[in-house]
Amino acid sequence: MMGTRLKVGVIGLGAWGCNVARCLYEMPECDLVVCSDLSENRRTMAQRNWGVQTVASLDEMLAHYPEINAVVISSPAITHYSLAKKALLADKDVFVEKPFTLNVRDAEELAALADARNRILMVGHLLEYHPAVNRIREIVQSGDLGDIYYIYTQRVNLGRIRGDENALWSFAPHDISQILYILGEEPVDVSARGQSFIQDGIEDVVFLSLFFENRRMAHIHISWLDPHKMRSTTVVGSKKMLVFDDAAATEKLRIYDSGAQAPPASSYGEAIQVRFGDIQIPRLTTTEPLKLEFQHFLYCVEHRVTPRSDSQDGLRVVRILEAAQKSLEMDGLPVSLNPNAPEKELPPAPPINRQWTPRLPMIPNNIPVVAAQ
Repeated sequence: MMGTRLKVGVIGLGAWGCNVARCLYEMPECDLVVCSDLSENRRTMAQRNWGVQTVASLDEMLAHYPEINAVVISSPAITHYSLAKKALLADKDVFVEKPFTLNVRDAEELAALADARNRILMVGHLLEYHPAVNRIREIVQSGDLGDIYYIYTQRVNLGRIRGDENALWSFAPHDISQILYILGEEPVDVSARGQSFIQDGIEDVVFLSLFFENRRMAHIHISWLDPHKMRSTTVVGSKKMLVFDDAAATEKLRIYDSGAQAPPASSYGEAIQVRFGDIQIPRLTTTEPLKLEFQHFLYCVEHRVTPRSDSQDGLRVVRILEAAQKSLEMDGLPVSLNPNAPEKELPPAPPINRQWTPRLPMIPNNIPVVAAQ
């Protein structure tokens, strides 16, 4: 395979799938051979825009185009497991968009299957390939920010409201994978609360908290029901602070040489010292993150090396999502990510006194009661 252009097939031509197909079509490292989608209109669009062959299903793709080396899955999340499994069993390398799967059991099965068949299996955690996020990781790992206290992210918009997955599963994989990648560690437990305003049982807004060792915290706010379009990450350290605004046209990353420190010996009247320093704006490459992500995937396929966002990375994120979903269903009760930890139970409800009647407020005897006129 070395020295030849890789042949790729794409499954799913929805809003994001079209972006995926367009990116692969433009890349000199591969040939986009065939696209698959159930919609005839979308297949026609792909033929017109990129001159590729189209089919209605993965079965047709595998039967009629055996020469393809890799399959890229950008179909709805509920189909990821079955399509990835079928492609792996056909001995194709596979790229799966986020979320990897919709439960831990399926993620573990796909990871084991890829290992057993010596296939490359990569998950679409796009932010791990974003130039700004990679710079943030370098800064955090270098210790320039000091000890990391907490991270919070906002991924909100008044956008397309989905009916097959909630905001947690749709948006949070981006921020969870980003946080794990930046910190290089996994949380010990998670807590999530949300609400379904538009469709019963499908949360439109979720507030997700991750708790790490050494008192580190991360908070994720996700919603498709919000007046603002925000894609931001804030990292607060003991020495400096950092803000990444992915919605900004320029100057996406800012480092604040600011912080607060308690005096060495506390005494009465001695205040916490707050420091406001300079703001640094690092220079970042403008290469499209999606293109960087697929360059990495194609390199891994050609050279048979483990991807950065491999199946184990996908499994870690799905494990957190599954725990967060459980917490959502328990109205925010923390869920441990340690499989050996004892299950936490909801506190018992207070007893119901069916004889209870509301008590009227007491009126002091020395205050005259004036009748209404």
